[in-house]
Amino acid sequence: MIRNHFRIAWRNLLKSKGYSLINIGGLAAGMAVAMLIGLWIWDELSFDKYNKNYGRIAQLMQTQDFGGQLDTWQTMPPPVGDELREKYGSNFKQVVMASWDFYKVLSVGDKKLRKIGKFMEPNGPALMDVEMLRGAQDALKDPSSILLSASTAAAYFGKDDPMGKVMRLDNKADLIVKGVYKDLPNNSTFSKVGFIAPWNVYVENDVPWVKMNKDNWGSNSFLAYVELADNVDMASASAKIAQLRAVHLSEEDKRFKPVVFLHPMSKWHLHEEFKNGVNTGGRIQFVWLFSIIGVFVLLLACINFMNLSTARSEKRAREVGIRKAIGSLRTQLIGQFFSESLLVVALAFVLCIAITQLTLPFFNNVADKKIAILWTNPVFWLTGVVVILLTGLVAGSYPAFYLSSFQPVKVLKGTFRAGRNAALPRKILVVLQFTVSLILIIGTIVVFRQVQYAMTRPVGYSREGLITMELTVPDIHDHFDAVRSELINNGAIVEMSETSSPTTTVWQTNGDISWKGKDPTLTVDVPSVGVTSGYGKAVGWQFKAGRDFSREFVSDSSAFVVNETAVKFMGLKDPVGEILQWGDKSFTIIGVVKDMIMESPYQPVRPAVFHMGRGNLGIILMRINPTLDAQTALAKIEAVFKRYSPGQPFEYKFVDVEYAKKFDTEVRVGKLTGFFSLLAIFISCLGLFGMASFMAERRTKEIGVRKVLGASVFNLWTMLSKDFVLLVVVAFLIAMPMAYFFMHGWLQHYSYRSEISWWIFVVAGLGILLVTLLTVSFQSVRAALMNPVKSLKAE
Repeated sequence: MIRNHFRIAWRNLLKSKGYSLINIGGLAAGMAVAMLIGLWIWDELSFDKYNKNYGRIAQLMQTQDFGGQLDTWQTMPPPVGDELREKYGSNFKQVVMASWDFYKVLSVGDKKLRKIGKFMEPNGPALMDVEMLRGAQDALKDPSSILLSASTAAAYFGKDDPMGKVMRLDNKADLIVKGVYKDLPNNSTFSKVGFIAPWNVYVENDVPWVKMNKDNWGSNSFLAYVELADNVDMASASAKIAQLRAVHLSEEDKRFKPVVFLHPMSKWHLHEEFKNGVNTGGRIQFVWLFSIIGVFVLLLACINFMNLSTARSEKRAREVGIRKAIGSLRTQLIGQFFSESLLVVALAFVLCIAITQLTLPFFNNVADKKIAILWTNPVFWLTGVVVILLTGLVAGSYPAFYLSSFQPVKVLKGTFRAGRNAALPRKILVVLQFTVSLILIIGTIVVFRQVQYAMTRPVGYSREGLITMELTVPDIHDHFDAVRSELINNGAIVEMSETSSPTTTVWQTNGDISWKGKDPTLTVDVPSVGVTSGYGKAVGWQFKAGRDFSREFVSDSSAFVVNETAVKFMGLKDPVGEILQWGDKSFTIIGVVKDMIMESPYQPVRPAVFHMGRGNLGIILMRINPTLDAQTALAKIEAVFKRYSPGQPFEYKFVDVEYAKKFDTEVRVGKLTGFFSLLAIFISCLGLFGMASFMAERRTKEIGVRKVLGASVFNLWTMLSKDFVLLVVVAFLIAMPMAYFFMHGWLQHYSYRSEISWWIFVVAGLGILLVTLLTVSFQSVRAALMNPVKSLKAE
């Protein structure tokens, strides 16, 4: 019986090739969207799960109170590691102190490359659960060792054995390759780490302040990871170490009320956002968003199937009547229609895999992923079977129960009529289709507007022609004046400066700043940026009052340039000349500049102070001469840099490109939502096209009569199109408040946000209306142009 059902289903598909193509194509497109989203969600949910100890690993984090606002930090003071091992050792199997991920220069002979690496204590590789291809995980016990990722080892040594080879780190330390580990998966926190070096190399050889602060409980600049001991609960272990840092601070520093807690590895990626000390989520919102989109797009494809099947009900009414007349039970008819549905879905699934495979490169590029179809994963195929069955049942349910309910007597007598309300379910489903499509379109526009709104926000300096470099070796700093003079004299640059933080982020903050009239109980966390005298000219500071730092004033070593927000925050009416206290030293405000957006462009700018830095500040900032093209200027800069610093590769970043990266997540979400919106509209239009063709076919004789009586093509087009236009209007009225509700809620995540303008809804509504008319018009005009003789000759 089942075999017979599928044979008849196959014949019906071949009999109506156009209908079958629309049905299979629409379902395949919907399933492809669902599959792409499913693979993306799988990638997100499996982040860091390569680690066999995934459920027991955590990072130490802390909250501090700044003026009643709780800030959450990843950073920890260096003594935390020893303290955990000595006093809380029973709770932790492993404790690892580590650095941030740094670009460092590794050299072998004449080959010098900048690679991202991490400095860790000896059990760091074991905690990361790296898979060793050569050597052992505990090789970092040797303080002169280094571990390389497979790709880093290949970059330096090709197919040669790297074991035992000597590599020079930042022209400061010689390290011996003691192991090679397999590159970590792209969906892991440590995926970009190309080498792991011993913690003591970082403390002893990096920059002086690291060694100076190794016992300082007030220096929050390092990372700490732990692996819980067996049978230890994450929450209880976290509660025990809450005051880990506070007990070591002075009474003065205790006012910040630091509370240490464990942030599990399972939350590092998807629940990374904290607001006022509370974990409010993060990327998990995108998982939910795309899950909903995937379900709805697949639902749109199912709606097409139901609509097209019920629209053809009159064509199949006689078939149902004859089958019932010769003894077919309703259950058998239901089985027949479900068989057809499952066959269509199965064929669509095969086509869906082909579409997914073809679109994955584009999708990965937009999503910044390395996703592949999980060919060998049984969960993938099991999910595929479940989707086929569920989609087949959902898509085939309405036609199966609707068509099988026809009365054979009425059908065979020719008195069967679908009835006035027979089309109502189809209309409801079409309205649902376009409601979803409209919400997606409006959401896409709002996302892109928010990104544009933030991107056009005044940044307080000039990004164009500004380049930045990290100094991994001290040569340029040691010859700074000579390099600067030569580059200005050869016309390559306008100005050059050293700074302790890039212009697109803040690396240092300070809570030990006070001013006249400050509330003694007020705690602050003020970004403090060390610069040299040319910084203001290099970035293009926009002064509101006072002057810039100058080489001519020795007193500027005890001076501050502050931003507008700092002046407002401190309540300074005439800021130039005011004295600020930083620790036990006094600083005089010599200038006030417009706020520079160095952190999130979606959040308010924090009060910031700029001061004359001392020593190697770590970042070089240069403004290219605007009269030269970038290539010529960079070639001149490279020649000078290579002469003074042959040990460092010439690698630079344009500040405007780095600033644009702040919008990557929102742009990516907008592009993906836009991509899915277009597919949703395409699927909806496929259904409309099919419905319009069946409507035109059903009204062929009516159209013929109207043409004979003098109806114009425009009159007939209007008659056939108005029903669909009405459905779009209804969908628009439903979608408008829903879209506003969802997008207004999304915008609340940003302090600096755009408004949802009325024209967004008008554009989305008119766009959908235009697409609908174009889709329907093809069939409507074709039917209106048909010769009435052909349609009426059977009467």
